[in-house]
Amino acid sequence: MLEGMGRTKVFGLLAVCGLLAGCLGQPRSGDQARNADAGEFTLTIVANAAVGGKNARGADWIQNWVIPRFTEAQKAKGVTATVKFEQNGTGDEDFKTKVALDLKTGGGGDVVEIDGIWLGEFAQAGQIKPLDEVVGDTSWDGWGQIPEAVQGLGEFEGKTYGVPMGTDGRVLFFNKKLFAQAGLPADWQPRSWQDVLDAGAELKGQAGVTPIQLNAGSAMGEATTMQGVLPALVGTGRPVYENGKWQGDSAQVRDVLELYRKIYGGGLGDPVLQQEANGRQRSFALFSENKIGILLESDYFWRSVVEPVNGVAKMADRDSAVGWALVPAKEAKAGVGGQDFVSMSGGGVRVINPNTRYPRQAWEFMQFLNSAEAVRESLAGTAQLTQRQDVNDQVLGGDPMLSFIAEKVLPITRYRPGVADYPKVSAALQQATADVVGGMSPDEAAKAYRASLVKAVGEQNVG
Repeated sequence: MLEGMGRTKVFGLLAVCGLLAGCLGQPRSGDQARNADAGEFTLTIVANAAVGGKNARGADWIQNWVIPRFTEAQKAKGVTATVKFEQNGTGDEDFKTKVALDLKTGGGGDVVEIDGIWLGEFAQAGQIKPLDEVVGDTSWDGWGQIPEAVQGLGEFEGKTYGVPMGTDGRVLFFNKKLFAQAGLPADWQPRSWQDVLDAGAELKGQAGVTPIQLNAGSAMGEATTMQGVLPALVGTGRPVYENGKWQGDSAQVRDVLELYRKIYGGGLGDPVLQQEANGRQRSFALFSENKIGILLESDYFWRSVVEPVNGVAKMADRDSAVGWALVPAKEAKAGVGGQDFVSMSGGGVRVINPNTRYPRQAWEFMQFLNSAEAVRESLAGTAQLTQRQDVNDQVLGGDPMLSFIAEKVLPITRYRPGVADYPKVSAALQQATADVVGGMSPDEAAKAYRASLVKAVGEQNVG
C-alpha cells in the first residue's frame, strides 16, 4: 500500500495513524468489549494465499466458503457483517516483513495467518498480545478438540496468542522389504537410539543399501534441524530453548552429536549425501528405490513424496512396502517430560490484531474459521492432518499412516522456539552436524557450536 510513496509522505501517513489512535483504532487496557454490540461491522483476514496462486486451496476456501457462510450466519442473527480477504502470494519472509510492519504501525487485518515459528518474535516485539488480553473471554468448545500439544503451536511463554491452523508430525519411516531381507519385523518399533542403531547394523550387509538417513549438514538446511537435531535433542530430555536460554555445549547436545558420529562414522549413513545441494530430494528417490532402510521425516513424506500417483518419488507399493514408527527417546523415559517417544511439528497460527476495532467479532470469526465444519471444508476432500481431533477422526479413517500421526504423534509433539534468534541457532546446529559428519569429534563440534552460538545470540543467552 505504501509502495511508490516518498519517505516524507510515508512517515506523514504513519504519524496521522498514530494521532488518530491507529488505523484500526488502538485498543485501550480492558477495552475488549468495544463495539461488542455493533449491528454492523467489517473484518479483514490476511493470509499468504491467493486465488489461482500460492496456497490457492486455502484462498479459495476463504473467499468462496468462509466469507459467504460467516456473513450468512451473522445475518441470521440480525447483524450485517462484511469480511474482506487481503490476498498475498509472496515469499514467506516478504510476507512476514509486511505483517510485522502492519502490526507495528497500528494497521493490518483483524485476523492474520502467520507461520507458528514467527509467533514468539511477534510477541516479544509487542506486535501481538495474548488472546485473552485482546478479546477477553476465550471460552470455546473447540479447545477440547485441539490436543494440548497442538495448542502449543499458538502459545509463547505460557500464554495463548492464537489458534493453530493445522500441523504435522515426524516419525521414522522404514522400508519393509529391506527389513524382511534383514530379518527385522514388519511392525518394528524401536524403544531407544540403540535399537535404531542395531536395526541399521542388521541392514548394513545389503549391497547398495544405506541403513539410516538422518539429515545432517548445512546443505540440508532446516530439514537437518527439524528432521534430525531437534527430534534427537528432545529425546535427551531437554529442548534447545528453555527459560530464555539456548542450550550450548551441554551433555545433551554432545549426546546428539555422538548419535550422528555413530551413524556417519560407523558406516550406517552416507556422508556424501549430506553434502549434496539436493541431498534431501536424493534421499527421497533412494528410499523409493529401496536403497535406504530408515529415514526420519514428517507425514509430508507419506502423502506427498512416496504417494503412489502424484508423489515426487512415487512408490507404487507404498501401502505395503513402507512402515512407520514413533521416534524413540535416547532411552525409556529420557525424553522431554519423561516421554518414551518424541516428535517435532510445525504449522500455521491465526492471531487477532490487538488494534482491531471489533475484538469480540474477530474472536467469533476465529472460532468459525476453526469450527469442525470449516476445517473439514478447508481440506477440499484431501486426507491431511488438521488441528482438530474430531475432524481427523472423520477424514483420516482410510489412511492408517496419517491416523497414526493424529492419534499417537500429535499428543507428544513439540515445536520450534518461535523467537527471532532461532534461524541463527538452527544454522549453528546444522554446522555442528556437518562437522561431525566430516570427521570432527562430538566434543570438538559441540565447542565450536557453542562459540558460534555465543557470537549469534550473546553469552548471556546461552545456558
